[in-house]
Amino acid sequence: MLRELRRRWGSYKYRFVPWLALNLRRQRRTLRYVPENCQDKIIADEDVLETLLKTFKALFINDFSRQADILALLPEVKCQYLELLTVEQKRSKVNSCSHQSQHLFSPEEVLFNTLGFTVSRDRSSLVSAGTGVFVTRGFVPKGTVVSMYPGTVYRKHEPIFFQSLGNPFIFRCIDGVLIDGNDKGLSRSVYRSCSRRDQLGPLQMSDESWLTATPQNPLAVGQYVNNCSHEKAANVCYQEFDVPGHFPVELKQYLPNIFYSHDIESHLRCVVLVTLRDIKQGEELFSNYYTIVS
Repeated sequence: MLRELRRRWGSYKYRFVPWLALNLRRQRRTLRYVPENCQDKIIADEDVLETLLKTFKALFINDFSRQADILALLPEVKCQYLELLTVEQKRSKVNSCSHQSQHLFSPEEVLFNTLGFTVSRDRSSLVSAGTGVFVTRGFVPKGTVVSMYPGTVYRKHEPIFFQSLGNPFIFRCIDGVLIDGNDKGLSRSVYRSCSRRDQLGPLQMSDESWLTATPQNPLAVGQYVNNCSHEKAANVCYQEFDVPGHFPVELKQYLPNIFYSHDIESHLRCVVLVTLRDIKQGEELFSNYYTIVS
């Protein structure tokens, strides 16, 4: 029992403010200092958006046969994707001897075909760290969006006390916005409730599948990236990203975040993980759990 309590504390202590205050000097290597909000960017927001759109469009085309209800509401979008699908099918026929109907790839295969790598959850290489995230296939260049931090987005005035109890998956943004990336318990129920609240007929405004073992957005595993240590330096860094208003509505079904309170005015906050160096197949991702803005 004592061992289990120590394990839980090892995960939770990084979110515990008194512990943080007392151990700040001893844990300098696990901090990321951001002098100003604008300096939080490892890569440009335009590059983040380009990666997300490229990945989500590929997922949408791969799952095209299941998008009939959405496409019926968006005829212009349907024409656009039919053209893209035709190009994709021609390319597939060139690379294959068979002329079968559209082959359905797994989300991980789509990610590899689109960005050249896959990431997935597995047992961490750190002792007693539990689950971690690894590059399981391919190669990830420096400055690449390699993962997303999923969860319910809370603004400063919104209640999160009960969800935060014993919860090591709450990420604090520079401006005080919190993202609860826990896929279990009350946090799980809150996310599902908010996601279904905002659904407009067949149009989903967020992705619920990250709560399961098989997320349809394979990037949505960032909450399981472990903290760096003296032995394992950080190779990825968190970067905040606000989804622009012109983001395609048909692709929002792959966004693994949702506002706690219904708000059609604000831009949805997302957090992506960006590589700090080239990362090879088989390497585990390590980052910093919290940010100090000086």
